[in-house]
Amino acid sequence: MTRTWTGLAVGVGLFACLASAVPAQAAEISLARLDCGTPQAPIAVNGRFSDTFAYGELKLQFVYSCYLIKHGDEYMLWDTGHSMTAPNVAPKVSIVDQLARIDVKPDQIKYVGISHYHADHTGQVSSFPKATLLIGAKEWDAITAPKPAQGVNYKPFESWIKGDSKVEPVPLDKDVFGDGSVIMLRTPGHTPGHTSLLVKLSQMGPVILSGDAVHFHENYDSDGVPAFNYDRAQTIASIERIKKILANLKGTLIIQHDARDVGKLPVFPEFAK
Repeated sequence: MTRTWTGLAVGVGLFACLASAVPAQAAEISLARLDCGTPQAPIAVNGRFSDTFAYGELKLQFVYSCYLIKHGDEYMLWDTGHSMTAPNVAPKVSIVDQLARIDVKPDQIKYVGISHYHADHTGQVSSFPKATLLIGAKEWDAITAPKPAQGVNYKPFESWIKGDSKVEPVPLDKDVFGDGSVIMLRTPGHTPGHTSLLVKLSQMGPVILSGDAVHFHENYDSDGVPAFNYDRAQTIASIERIKKILANLKGTLIIQHDARDVGKLPVFPEFAK
């Protein structure tokens, strides 16, 4: 009899372990682009955006994109664009006011993911002090350095630097919600701790939001390296990684600064109302 009960107990325990190992059903995911800066006239990109002068006379108009991810009932904001006081390129409507149009308040944002520390990606982060900041560990090191280097836009992060808000420096990749639907990808090169974001959409399939791993499609197609990037070899390796992920997952690249990608995403249900 003892042997029978022991076997039953082991069986129940094994069943419980197997049940806990089964991943929870992924939440419904939606993704919307937010306009986070005012585009200027097209500019020549050959000298500044290619250290091999690959683009000839090409001129392109840059846009400034942020994204809202809805994961079930939770929200994540990816990048926060220019500040509302940035000369010439300030957004016409703040992120907070854009979110208000769909009845989302700043305190409802669970995570703010920042691709890197430059001002055109960090300008409005201070509007979300209740959110957990997700940022590459080396980006966070640069922001919190005793004397931040030129180009490191550290001032909007005051609440997180002081410890009044929660921050999670991300050293490698991060599965944001724990179900594989939204993954921060380590893509250094533009800056030391740069990250991109993989979002798996039911309608469109996997999408990678580039951050500044690449700035426009010609840059991506030619493995181009801007002259101002932090590390050339890391840049090329990160572009190669993105290409392989997209090929393996049959995904789509959304380049955040490329105006040609603005309309590629499906319409966010709340914005369509």
